Amino acid sequence: MGTFQIDFGTTAKPPRIIGIDLGTTNSLGAYLDATGTPRVIPGDDGQPLVPSVVHYPLEGAPVVGYAAMEKLKSDPARTVYSAKRLMGRGLSDVAGEKFTYAIDAATSGQVIHLGVGVTPPEVGAAVLRALKQNAEAHLGEEVTQAVITVPAYFNDAQRQATKDAGRIAGLEVLRLVNEPTAAALAYGLDKRKQGVIAVYDLGGGTFDISILKLRDGIFEVLATNGDTHLGGDDIDHLLMQVALEDLASEWGRDLSGDANAYQSLRQAVIAAKHALSTRPEVALEFHWEGRAYRRELTRDVFDRLILPIVDRTLGPCRRCLDDAGVGVEQIDEVVLVGGSTRIPLVWSAVENLFRSRPHTELNPDEVVALGAAVQAGILAGDVQDTLLLDVTPLSLGLETMGGVVTKLIHRNSTIPASATETFTTAIDGQRNVLIHAVQGEREMVKDCRSLARFDLKDIPPMPAGLPKIEVRFLIDANGILNVSAKELRSGQEHSMEVTPSYGLTDEQVEAMIIASIEHAEDDFRERQVREARVEADQMLAAIDKAKANDAWDALSSEARAAVSLATNQLLLAYHGDDHELILAKIEELNEATLPLAETMMNTAVQGALKGTKI
Repeated sequence: MGTFQIDFGTTAKPPRIIGIDLGTTNSLGAYLDATGTPRVIPGDDGQPLVPSVVHYPLEGAPVVGYAAMEKLKSDPARTVYSAKRLMGRGLSDVAGEKFTYAIDAATSGQVIHLGVGVTPPEVGAAVLRALKQNAEAHLGEEVTQAVITVPAYFNDAQRQATKDAGRIAGLEVLRLVNEPTAAALAYGLDKRKQGVIAVYDLGGGTFDISILKLRDGIFEVLATNGDTHLGGDDIDHLLMQVALEDLASEWGRDLSGDANAYQSLRQAVIAAKHALSTRPEVALEFHWEGRAYRRELTRDVFDRLILPIVDRTLGPCRRCLDDAGVGVEQIDEVVLVGGSTRIPLVWSAVENLFRSRPHTELNPDEVVALGAAVQAGILAGDVQDTLLLDVTPLSLGLETMGGVVTKLIHRNSTIPASATETFTTAIDGQRNVLIHAVQGEREMVKDCRSLARFDLKDIPPMPAGLPKIEVRFLIDANGILNVSAKELRSGQEHSMEVTPSYGLTDEQVEAMIIASIEHAEDDFRERQVREARVEADQMLAAIDKAKANDAWDALSSEARAAVSLATNQLLLAYHGDDHELILAKIEELNEATLPLAETMMNTAVQGALKGTKI
């Protein structure tokens, strides 16, 4: 008897998903090995860290990493560093920042354009492309999907710019995950049954603090806070100012305008800063054009210099604890992330605040990438029983009549999140409705940040109040907002992804939150007045409409006089700031119009029954 074989085919290997920490100073990738352990991905030189520096020569391909860092000294004008600070931000957002390369506004006037002919997402893409190549060389397979980490306080524009960088680099960004959340995963804190974890992340250019609650494998971010303009770069800048003042005094020369000298001095300053993390004293040495500069720096002097910067991180920590509704005594674990947490003063400040010795077992430069690899494993199905729930840092709402904000998704709501609210029109025959999405904590639109505007057009003309307009806000897992509006009777619909081309600094975010607290009473009073005026407008419009009806002429002169008097008294109260008085005058006018309403009803009934036989 003959034999035969059935070829069922081979099972396709699922695509590899890597985790990437796209940092301000350094970037690196990581993956889960066969045992489920996260591992960093080394480059050709065996080093996992790739400096987030890109050199753009006049001819040829961009140079990335350590080779680009060398170009900071010889060709600083064409070498880009700290591009993460520029992601998704406008020129006005970075006023006062000092770079050795030129920045200007692109055609839109909103997106930053670098003097070397690229935008910040393109710089990020060059770094991501290098990490992708390292991963493919190390793993021996093509890599097309990634999880990328971002600071928890990155807004819509900054998150979208990060996703754009991944797309340009040829990577499908499956998830953006907050850096502090990734760090908790790297430490395996998801293996606890329950607990409250504080993640303190002080990197090169950003500071984040998150309070996470773990319960039965579910991570929930209770609150986040931070400063997108605070990090090791600020310490470098502080030390640079000291060195530049010394040099101006000793050499009689200001080197701040010499880009090549500035970068060489910056490298010397950074080396001294790193050494002071492990030694009590170090010599800052700088050689330029045959001259030598040397200054002894002690740990004590260094600590006194940077104390204001370290103290700046503690305010967001306290606010984060308040937002999370937990006290320091409830914190079970504290995790340190970011190269700047190697500084002993930072350790002691965090330990004193949280009254708990922080975790420092893992390399703080690698911990976020390792956590991203765990998140990648969760998405790939390689890690079970873990779920991440992040939060949105500011409330999102809609402008309604009177310039009032109706909040749909509140600050610190768990994301992904969605909310739906139904509205109607205020004018008869209204064909278009303006949908205006805003972000912030204040009661009035003028005090919040405008995110997007669009018109819901071609609504069939109907009497005021009859259309039903459903507005839906949806924040996806990456923290990006989608707004849609639909008129339910006609089916007319419009939606848009809100990706503003400029961002908020953390100082602005903090100012918005603090202002909402300081002005809470005034805002609430103003909201009450605005809402009372809207009600008065509707009442007055209804009376104007009624005066065109035959029923008005059928009223007695006394009834018409009573309505006119009550109308005038309402108009007098309308322009004041006493909402209770406005509401009282609305009620008086309502009482005065009862005879008019009865007459209109009788007239309508008589008209309907005319000629009808029973």
